[in-house]
Formats: sequence, structure tokens, C-alpha cells
Amino acid sequence: MSTAPRAFWMPFTANRQFQGAPRMLVAAEGMYYRSADGRRILDGTAGLWCVNAGHARAEITAAVHKQLATLDYAPTFQMGHPLAFELAERLAAVAPPGLDRAFFTNSGSEAVDTALKIALAYHQRRGDTQRTILIGRERAYHGVGFGGMSVGGIAKNREIWQRSLLPGTDHLRHTHDLARNAFARGQPAHGVEFADDLERLIAKHGAERIAAVIVEPVAGSTGVLVPPKGYLERLRVLCDRHGLLLILDEVITGFGRTGQTFAAQTFGVRADLLTCAKGITNGAVPMGAVLLGTPILDAFMQGPPAEIDLFHGYTYSGHPVACAAALATLEIYEREALPQRAARLAPRLEDAAHGLRGLPGVIDVRNFGLVAAVELADEPGRAPTRAYEVFRRCFEQGLLVRATGNVIALSPPLIVEDGQIATMLTMLAAAIRATP
Repeated sequence: MSTAPRAFWMPFTANRQFQGAPRMLVAAEGMYYRSADGRRILDGTAGLWCVNAGHARAEITAAVHKQLATLDYAPTFQMGHPLAFELAERLAAVAPPGLDRAFFTNSGSEAVDTALKIALAYHQRRGDTQRTILIGRERAYHGVGFGGMSVGGIAKNREIWQRSLLPGTDHLRHTHDLARNAFARGQPAHGVEFADDLERLIAKHGAERIAAVIVEPVAGSTGVLVPPKGYLERLRVLCDRHGLLLILDEVITGFGRTGQTFAAQTFGVRADLLTCAKGITNGAVPMGAVLLGTPILDAFMQGPPAEIDLFHGYTYSGHPVACAAALATLEIYEREALPQRAARLAPRLEDAAHGLRGLPGVIDVRNFGLVAAVELADEPGRAPTRAYEVFRRCFEQGLLVRATGNVIALSPPLIVEDGQIATMLTMLAAAIRATP
């Protein structure tokens, strides 16, 4: 194999730039990757927000191997297999109260599009046929399906396909308020009033025409935007007042990242629908899910028993191997109390991250749970490149971080040790100092 094979068109990558200096990972275990040149790379990002229990867990490997040898694939259209039902029950046991049903997908993008379709179909089934508008938020990331892009709010993810996105969507203002909230520890003090922007959209469209509002509890891909105190609670009140469904997109925050299994539990906010993926299998096998409650499901159970409830699904919904990986993963989370471990480690990550304040170009540090972000000043008249250079220098030192725009994000596996947190921030600080 050549140093930089060219047949693979890499996602979300400047492919020509990568070809000039490829970064190849060939193995992983625990908190570390191994690069093609034999170096250990400390994983500061849990892969891509997904390897919450650390890499190469023997329990997950054994569960996948056993399942492949027992039942490698089974369709779930008009058929079933035990593991899908077992996993749905297991998720209901750890989900926020009332979310006792699961619809399985293969990714976060699919989970979001599924949740949007369920929300629209729910109102249709109830005879509320005017409710067809979906509300997202500026700077949000909800995957790359056309539904997720339509309610998403990251400009670069939308611009090429702008004219082909869903017409019945609109967006709340984002909550990023650097002037008032820079260097906030945890939830910013200012900004609950951003939730009231929903009233503007209700006045614009009419409450009777809006089906659902979708937000990330903590917006990850846009640069770790933590909700202001009271913001999510206020959105819940407004949705209840006007009969709107609230969808919480927990593809990133799910499975321990905020100190509880789901951020909805951490913030004490009820979701009507909740999307998850990534950490559901510890990143070992692609899988996602939409969690919902019996009241929503019941709206689909009013017709003849032989009628298909929802004309939607995927060939690999509830794939046996993915279910086996997920069940093994959930067992690890519970046995090792990883969400609680994240809660204990969060203050250490917070202190270490905020220790970067005052470094050249650092204009903000944000954190919540076991997530932190460092925002770097934009270079006047240029596309943001400083964070990419920091990312590149970190990798050369032996640390994997995430660069998005001019923000560096850290989201280490929940098994991270105190000393590894200190090492990450020391290496990140050195990379920032070395980047003009």
C-alpha cells in the first residue's frame, strides 16, 4: 500500500492537503492510537466523540465475534431477532423516564432524519395535518441527511445544497455570546432569553403549523456551545405551551459525556424524541437510535392491526452484530460507572482547559462534562486555519484533538486518567504557542 492511497475519497477532509502529509492510524488500545510510523497517539477526542469506553474493549470484540458466528444478519421488516428487543429494553432502562421505545438506525444522521419523520407523521396521525414546519438552530449540526441539513445551521454544510433542502424549516438564533460569556466555566450565566426566539418563529409561522423543535443539548461540531443556564428548560416550557415536540439530538452527548447517561438527565429537561448513536456501540459498529415514549407510539397504533405503522426503516435497522456490540457496551458503562466517572473528572478537565487562558490567540475556553473547547482568534481576511495548524502540531507531538473552524475540541474517552488530562493540555498549550 502506498503512503497516501488515493482511491478513498475521505469525508469532511481537504483530500489534496491530506495527500501531501497523510496521517494514518493502524491500531488502537485503551487511550491510545498507534500511527503508521509506530508512534502512540493519545486520543483526546474518543475517536470522533464515540469511543467512550476506550479502544479495543475485549468484551465488545467477544460479543461481536460470537454474534457473527451465531446470527450474522437478520431482517427486521416483518421479522425479528431477540437482541433487538433486548437492546430496546436495555436502552429504556437507562433512558430518561418516559422514553421507553426505540427505533434503530445506523448512524446519527439517520437517527435525526428518522426523528423528524416520526415527528411529522405523529401530528398527521393525530389529524393535526397543518403541523409541517421543523425548527432547528443556527450553527447546529444534525448530520448529513437532507432532513438533518435542513434543520442544521452550519453554513458550509448547507451552501452547495441550499436550493434542495426541505422548504418547511426555520432556525432559532444560536446561543454563542462571546461578549458576555467568554471563559465561562460550565453553563454560561447569560443567554436564557435566546430561547424566546422561538416565540418569534411562532409568530412568523403560527404555532399550529410547527411540528417540532430540534436542538443539541451541547452543540458539538460547531465548536462546543454550552447552553446558557435555563435555556433548555425555557425551550421545554415554550414547546409545551404551543404543542410542539422537542427533539434532543444526543448523538454526541449521549452515553455518559455530560456526567449522566444522557444530557437530558443532566439538564433535567424532558425530550419527546431523543436521537443517539456514536457511543451506543463505543464506535465499534455503526448504529443509531431514536428513543420515544408510548404516547407518541400510540398515535401510530390506531389503525387496523395489519396496517404498517410507519413506512420507514433501513435494511440494517437493529442489525444483530450492532445490537451485540451495543449490549456489551452498555454493560461496560454500567459496570465501570463511566458516566459517574465523567462527572468526577469534569472539574479536572475544566481547570486544565481554563489554564490555557492568556495564551496567544486564545479568545475563549468552554467546557461542560467531559468536553472542552478552545476558541482561537480568526486571522483577518483569511479562512480560519489556526486551529488546523494546532491540530496538526498536536498530532506530531502524539495527541489527537478535533479542529472545527477555529476551535479545538477535546472529548477524551471516559476512562481517561488525571495524568492523561494534564498531558493533553500541556501538549495543546505547546501547539498553541507554536502556532502564529
